[in-house]
Amino acid sequence: MRSLVTGAAGFIGAHVVRALLAWGGKVRALARPGTDLRNLAGLDVELAWGDVRDFPSVRRAMEGCELVFHVAALYSFWVRPRGLIYQVNVDGTRNVLQAALELGAERVVYTSSVAALGLREDGTPADEETPVDPKAIVGDYKRSKYLAQEVALAYAKKGLPVVIVNPTFPVGPYDIKPTPTGQVIKDFLEGRMPAYLETGMNVVAASDVAAGHLLAAERGRVGEKYILGGENMTMEGLLRLLSWLTGLSAPRLRLPYLPTLALSYLNAGLCLLAGGTPRMTPDTVRMARHYMFFSPEKARQELGLPQTPVEEALRDAVAWFTCAPGPAGPP
Repeated sequence: MRSLVTGAAGFIGAHVVRALLAWGGKVRALARPGTDLRNLAGLDVELAWGDVRDFPSVRRAMEGCELVFHVAALYSFWVRPRGLIYQVNVDGTRNVLQAALELGAERVVYTSSVAALGLREDGTPADEETPVDPKAIVGDYKRSKYLAQEVALAYAKKGLPVVIVNPTFPVGPYDIKPTPTGQVIKDFLEGRMPAYLETGMNVVAASDVAAGHLLAAERGRVGEKYILGGENMTMEGLLRLLSWLTGLSAPRLRLPYLPTLALSYLNAGLCLLAGGTPRMTPDTVRMARHYMFFSPEKARQELGLPQTPVEEALRDAVAWFTCAPGPAGPP
């Protein structure tokens, strides 16, 4: 069985590709010209050049594929121009799902995010049914993922056999960009984290997220959402665990919220004037006030989602970031 994987050269996409190959499937990887292909080096995959924003290239890449894993997305809290994140995350999702509908794909797994889900006011773990207040969504990334998820739900009602998965905060190898979560690990290892802003997150092994994608294709119910998560922990707890694993000192200075928010706006303004990317954006500071704790129980019960211990997941991430090769040039 042949699968199309969008975003195959990215962090989660690379893990999904490896899981599919281990399963014995054939993989076609959609990639934009100029994409860093380090994550696919040495793998038996067929490359299809295209862009999720370009419907004809998506449709061509999907021809002859029974399964579709739409993993591609812009995962960033600072994208300029701002409209780009909606073009990729929302319009790109619509293009992929429309092509799958026209070509009669047997099953589509759409990679959403817990950013598209609601949070509980009391801080207890949220689930797939926790209500979302669209007016309370913080930032373009979360808003774009929420809108894209709404597109996927609409296509399920049209009859497309699409299952939605919502990864939490994955950690592990192949985070070449890196993602915002991977950047925390990288900064810690490089001694560039003298202080931290307290928050809460659900940390999961990227390999478990990839397994969850295949399980969703096999066992997931059409039109349903499944949180692919692991263990809830605070930022302080994450840094202490990294310290225990590496022997490096964890930062002790905890940043106060309001002064940090003010500084983030100043930093963002300077970056808009001079160019560059702020280390901490107003969106990330505002989101830190809400602990993003989630329950993966539905995915455990219905899909059989594996649960790698967070210590093991972080140890693998540390080992990879310590030995990761430098950026590759365009193909």
